[in-house]
Amino acid sequence: MTTAERVQPPPTAIRPKVVARTGLYALLAVNAAVVTVFFLRAGPGSDTLIMLGRLAGLYGALLMAFQLLLVARLPWLDHRIGMDRLTSWHRWVGFGLLWTLLSHALFITLGYAGVASASFWDELVELATTTEGVLRAIVALALILAIGGVSARFARRRLAYETWHFIHLYTYVAVVLAFTHQVAVGTTFTTSSAATAYWWGLWGVALGSVFLGRVVLPVWRNLRHQLRVSAVVPESDNVVSVYVTGSDLDLLPARAGQFFLWRFLTKDRWWQANPFSLSAAPDGDRLRLTVKTAGDGTAALRHLKVGTRVFAEGPYGAFTSPDLTEVLGLCEAYRVATGGAFDVRLPGRGLDPCAMVKGWSVQRAADLLTGRGTSRFWLNAGGDVVAAGGPWRVGVRHPERADRLCAVLEITDGAVATSARYERGDHILDGRTGRPATGLLSMTVVAPSLTEADATATAAFAMGAEGVEWAAARADCEVFAVDAERRVFRTAGLPVAG
Repeated sequence: MTTAERVQPPPTAIRPKVVARTGLYALLAVNAAVVTVFFLRAGPGSDTLIMLGRLAGLYGALLMAFQLLLVARLPWLDHRIGMDRLTSWHRWVGFGLLWTLLSHALFITLGYAGVASASFWDELVELATTTEGVLRAIVALALILAIGGVSARFARRRLAYETWHFIHLYTYVAVVLAFTHQVAVGTTFTTSSAATAYWWGLWGVALGSVFLGRVVLPVWRNLRHQLRVSAVVPESDNVVSVYVTGSDLDLLPARAGQFFLWRFLTKDRWWQANPFSLSAAPDGDRLRLTVKTAGDGTAALRHLKVGTRVFAEGPYGAFTSPDLTEVLGLCEAYRVATGGAFDVRLPGRGLDPCAMVKGWSVQRAADLLTGRGTSRFWLNAGGDVVAAGGPWRVGVRHPERADRLCAVLEITDGAVATSARYERGDHILDGRTGRPATGLLSMTVVAPSLTEADATATAAFAMGAEGVEWAAARADCEVFAVDAERRVFRTAGLPVAG
């Protein structure tokens, strides 16, 4: 018996993602401990509310600096954790920041109001008008409240990306105002030279990381690569591919499935930065992004002129597995080829590449068998098969009668895959509409590999009736299909058993 095993990393190996994530947690915990020590050394004070307010303010300042690190777009973090995960952490840390700063303002004002025997609002006005830095802190808090409000899911869905992004830029104004407030009235900041050095160092690292990751690195890469639009290719009525070329693209550390923030430097688009993924593996000469129309901004891409200068920030996206990179690259290729009917990113499902993974993984197993010298085998994955050393016979089930066959195929070396509704119901969605595909009852594809057969069958089924002709036109694919009106279609080269 021939067996195949995948080489596993040593049990003691620690994944880079775990190292980066643990490092961030440890960094935050250590700094929280340091802040607490400086607070205790400064003396807690006699009023409990003022003490709690000061401590909340210090933790708020620490969270604000940590927020900057999360959105600095540093390659070391992004490649290990991914911008999507960093952005999610940024969002939740943002809520923590909001509550700590609100607690700071509330407890400080209540504490001083109690000392002065004044009302909350009278004391707030008194602090804002007589104490240096407090008015700036109030403005900073108002900005953070506004940014937190537009970041809530219900508000975010109703705002254009450009509007949301512009409002978010006021975060930097809030950071500067909050820092000057801390310098002006923060007793912990000025208690000792060690505390002063710590806070200056903390803010220096946080702001320096943002400047490095969001200004220096993107500008350097764009000056180096000199990106320009080289071609604009409509793939369908609502899908367009934009090809970008430049200098030394073989040195750009990008892979298929990663994304950039693209700015096309025309007079009406230079200020818009949109996140689009690479839809093909970079070949060292050009990059390709493929976009489905979702508004005026994306619709305008098909009117870009060849030669348009491009400013791209990235690449972003944590792909620690070459296999994942390959699968997502194949998914993107099928999405483009079908005009968006085949799509592994659907509303309510998140990222779901199962339509590609099954055929791809079984084909990998077949390739391992072949590589180990096995010349005759049959692998069955839920009715989809890949075989070698035939002849082998494969029955195609009737789409409405489980006890009947529509056809019997005969293959020697190759694969057969069928997509239908009879096993799992309406599980295949048309990515263009988000609704179940209903134009076909079944789609069977014969191809040299199960990767091709399974993905083509699923994609054609998602396209509906037009998918029959599309699948039949693909190189080395033979098709047997039954449409919703129970009409049968088959290509001339279909290997029907004699």
